[in-house]
Amino acid sequence: MSDSKDTLIIGVDGGGTGCRVAVGTERDGVLIVQSGGRANVSTDLVLAIANIKEAVEAATLQAGLDPKVLDRAIAHLGLAGVMTQADADKVARALPYANCAVTDDRLTVVIGALDGADGFLVSTGTGTIIATCQAQKLRYVGGWGFHVSDQASAAWLGRLALDRTLQCHDKVLGHTDMTRKLLAHFNSDPNAIVTFSMSASPSDYGSFSPLVVDAATKGDALGLELMRDGADYITRGLTALGFKEGDALCLTGGVGPHYAPFLGQDLTGRIVQAKRTAVEGAFHMALLAARKMNRVGT
Repeated sequence: MSDSKDTLIIGVDGGGTGCRVAVGTERDGVLIVQSGGRANVSTDLVLAIANIKEAVEAATLQAGLDPKVLDRAIAHLGLAGVMTQADADKVARALPYANCAVTDDRLTVVIGALDGADGFLVSTGTGTIIATCQAQKLRYVGGWGFHVSDQASAAWLGRLALDRTLQCHDKVLGHTDMTRKLLAHFNSDPNAIVTFSMSASPSDYGSFSPLVVDAATKGDALGLELMRDGADYITRGLTALGFKEGDALCLTGGVGPHYAPFLGQDLTGRIVQAKRTAVEGAFHMALLAARKMNRVGT
C-alpha cells in the first residue's frame, strides 16, 4: 500500500446494540463491511474500544489485507455516547490508526442517509436522532442519551413497556396481550423485572421494542399508546427544526420506519429512502479526509 490511493480507509458506526465497520481504499471504495459488538462510549468505553478494534481487524483480514497496515490507516468513527471533544480524543488515542477522527453518531447517520441533500432525518434505533440538513448545514434536537432523552427509541419503548407491565400487575392499568407477554417473559415475577432494570443497558431495554411494535400493529391499546407517544415526540422534534409540509423525510433505524403510520400526512407526504447507511457515511467522511491529505501532500 505505497500509493496514497491504496491507503486503508476505515469507517465505523457504533451504538448500544453493536458496531459496523467498513474498510477499503480511495481507489477501490468499500471492500467489506463487518459487524461487531456494542460500541456506546458512555455505556462502556473499554468494551466499545475493544469491540471496534476486533471488528476492524476482522474486516481487514476478510478484505485480504495485512493488519500491519492499520497503523497507516485513515479512520472516521461515529459513535453513540461521544458527548465532548475529550470523549472523542480519548477514543482516538486508544486506537492505532494514523489519522483518526471521532464524532458522535449523529453526523455519520445524517451524512449517510441524506448524502448532503436538503431534508430531515429521524433515526430511531437503540437511541434517537432527529436532524435536518439545509444548505449542507446540520442541526439536531435531542440525542442526549437514554437516561434523559432518546424519546421514541427502541430503548425508550422497551423501558416504558416494562413500566406499563408493572402498572398492570399493580392493577393501576388493565393488562393487554403485550403486558401479559412481557410479564410471562419474566416468569410472572415483577421482582425479576426490577432486578433486570438494575443493570439493564439501553440495548437490553431495546430488545423488547419489536414486541411493542408488533403489539401496536395488532391494535394492542398500550402498544398503540407508546407508539403514538413516540410519534408525538418525533413530530415536536421535526417542528422545532422547521419541518414544513413537502420537505423530504427519511426514517431509519430499527424502529424508525414503523412510526410512519403514526405520523401525520403533512410529515409523511414525501418519505425518502436513505441514500447510504451510517457506516457508509463514516467511510465517506474518512475518504474525504484522505483526499484532503493527498491534496495537501502534492
